[in-house]
Amino acid sequence: MSKNNPKTVLKWLKTTPSLAEMCERYPEEWAIVQRDIMAAYERTNPTEKLPGLPNPPSKPAGGKPRAGNGLNPALSKQVRSRMTQMAIKNYGLSATSGVKEGVVRFNWLNGFLINSLLFAQELERKPASLFWFRLLWPLVWQKKRLMPLAESKGIYCFYSQELVEKLAALTGSRSCLEIAAGDGTLTRFLKDRGVQITATDNGSWKDSVEYPDWVVRRDAREALKMFSPEVVICSWPPAGNDFESRVFRTRSVQMYIVIASRHRFASGNWNEYTRQTAFTFEEDKDLTRLVLPPELGSVVYVFRRKAAA
Repeated sequence: MSKNNPKTVLKWLKTTPSLAEMCERYPEEWAIVQRDIMAAYERTNPTEKLPGLPNPPSKPAGGKPRAGNGLNPALSKQVRSRMTQMAIKNYGLSATSGVKEGVVRFNWLNGFLINSLLFAQELERKPASLFWFRLLWPLVWQKKRLMPLAESKGIYCFYSQELVEKLAALTGSRSCLEIAAGDGTLTRFLKDRGVQITATDNGSWKDSVEYPDWVVRRDAREALKMFSPEVVICSWPPAGNDFESRVFRTRSVQMYIVIASRHRFASGNWNEYTRQTAFTFEEDKDLTRLVLPPELGSVVYVFRRKAAA
């Protein structure tokens, strides 16, 4: 059976190959990913280079990267998406932590401060006190190591108490659905504040995320159809994902709240954000300031359905 047979490729992807292995197997796909990441990054950081990425392969004839290796379009897209996520993770480890290789760890004091500010127990997050965070965070000198460690467990940001309260007020009494919810942390916080919300996830990150029983195992498309929510929330949707388009096509949805990276190549489906016409959207700067830690470069976008003409 050909290595590019869809069943063979999907089975191989489930073995979680490394980025280097994926680049070796699909060099032309990596050339496209490398080009797209660099182009996106240079638009916002033109003088900096991205560390931690394998060198791109030689350009194919004609000088322009193109899809190859006999993959069908759907598989090509999936391979590139996985490459992009892993490349960004590698970049985060080297650039964000300052550690180029080896194991990233905190010393005792830094670990104690971070655990006290952000975690209830072990890796269970808590709504962080903004007052105490702003007071004690400057004392953490290994703060750059937090997110590389957290991301390995499927944690991409932390939520302040004030952010949770404002999101609860924004949602009000309307039915709410969190898609790609991971371990359901944000849903748990909002439920504690009386929000009618259901957490859903397709379970694809089971190697990194521990899913509680109450997180409904459904992909976003199925969940939107099943629950017909009025408000949808997604925290750090994967870059170029294929599910956010369904949010904009679901008639019941009146508001969509996205917590994401300020760097467009790192999260979200920006083609859909700009192409859809049913919703207005803008950054809510008040909410953005309440996502932690600030060095992460998070942003909160709020989409609101336009009034019928």
